[in-house]
Amino acid sequence: MNIALIGASGFVGSALLREALARGHRVTALVLNPQKLQAQPNLAAVKVDVLDEAALADKLRGHDVVLSAFSGHAQSDVLGYYLRGIRSIIAAVKKADVPRLLVVGGAGSLEVAPGVQLIDTPQFPAEWKATAEGARQALQMLREEAELDWTMLSPSALLEPGQRTGKFRLDDDRLVVGVNGESRISLEDYAVAMIDELEKPAHSRRRFTVGY
Repeated sequence: MNIALIGASGFVGSALLREALARGHRVTALVLNPQKLQAQPNLAAVKVDVLDEAALADKLRGHDVVLSAFSGHAQSDVLGYYLRGIRSIIAAVKKADVPRLLVVGGAGSLEVAPGVQLIDTPQFPAEWKATAEGARQALQMLREEAELDWTMLSPSALLEPGQRTGKFRLDDDRLVVGVNGESRISLEDYAVAMIDELEKPAHSRRRFTVGY
């Protein structure tokens, strides 16, 4: 499959890149700094500013799917930058006539009780609120989208490097919590779940989540 991966050099994006290449897909990595990516077979690194909608659409044309790991973590205005970026991505995907958009979501908008989202609980870390709020608003944008075939994958509360086991649980809008009371998923298994969805769509126009 011919994949356009936005944010391929980032924390989540780099894991998605490794998994996609390992499965034999062709990946166009759309990044601000292509020099950060090591040359590999089936990988083309292309410089683009996500906020430049017209330029982004031009780079997306001809791909089978767009996979967005875009984030605003490094920006001073995390929320504002992220929302401008996700709006640009949605518009560019439509302009480029790419049939599918897969988006890296956040755990904050997952329910921990009926009608209660993780981001709105007292224990949610303040330093991650802007990022989580951006992902929550992005999900709402997608749910209001009438044209795109989209999917968002939210991780568990704890997403960190670990092992690629290929063994995990999926759910829709509920935070996945293990028998030990922890909500976690390795970066590697998150990537497995996302590329599984890319290869065999099971959550069209829906959000889902993954955890142990």
